[in-house]
Amino acid sequence: MLDRRTVLRLPALGAVGVGLSALTGLTACDQEDDVPAETPGARRETYGTDPSQFGELHLPAGEPRGTVVVIHGGFWQAAYDYTLGTPLAESLADEGWAAWNLEYRRVGNGGGTPATFDDVARGIDRLRDLDVPLDTVVTLGHSAGGHLAAWAAARDRYDFAADVAVTHVVSQAGVLDLVAGDVLGGGAVQSLLGHPPTAADERYDPQQQVPLDVPVWCVHGTDDVIVPLSQSQDYVAAAVAAGAEAEVVEVDGDHFVVIDPASAAWTSTLEILDAIAPAPR
Repeated sequence: MLDRRTVLRLPALGAVGVGLSALTGLTACDQEDDVPAETPGARRETYGTDPSQFGELHLPAGEPRGTVVVIHGGFWQAAYDYTLGTPLAESLADEGWAAWNLEYRRVGNGGGTPATFDDVARGIDRLRDLDVPLDTVVTLGHSAGGHLAAWAAARDRYDFAADVAVTHVVSQAGVLDLVAGDVLGGGAVQSLLGHPPTAADERYDPQQQVPLDVPVWCVHGTDDVIVPLSQSQDYVAAAVAAGAEAEVVEVDGDHFVVIDPASAAWTSTLEILDAIAPAPR
């Protein structure tokens, strides 16, 4: 089997008409959970009984200045897991944040609609028991995780767990419009929803949920050919027109530069977080 990170970087991931199972060479049996060992320096906590219902908490040396929920991408597929978010969570802890690197059920291991959404909602609410700051809770997600990060800020409008409020959203190359995104990832949106996306999918589609009640930053590479920059641009245009606080932050690079802790794109994301909750002097 191909390494998950290698598969995620394949250019064909965004090709229209290429099925994800054909692309990765994975079958439903292949996609059963094989959860890696707990990350050194992090604390794993569960929020359910399924193997994918857990998160890893990365804590700073001192008092956290806030909490960031890291939501990984991978077109909602079981082939990709929370380890994609581990480098970001480690960087965030180094910067003084409590980072909750969230895993959830994906398509192929019990996820899809509504299980994936239930898990993200419950995973965020698990923060109540983890002794982390709840006055500033930022959802930060990449690609499909960017979709879930924005969605989570509106989950209280629907019948999802929502005891812990999201106060800010940072979407990294997020799939923010499911209807327009139906052409992406070889049918990934349809595999998530179980049907072609329509205007009837408001409860799952951030584009149909504008305006949010919290600020949203959309960090997106100008050379992204997997999730086009227009996903962020169009979302922000609609949000601002509806009276919301939203901003596109264009960065040099492709779909993956935003999750490279050594990149200028990640530095831009850290600057956004600094504006939300400045580091103690």
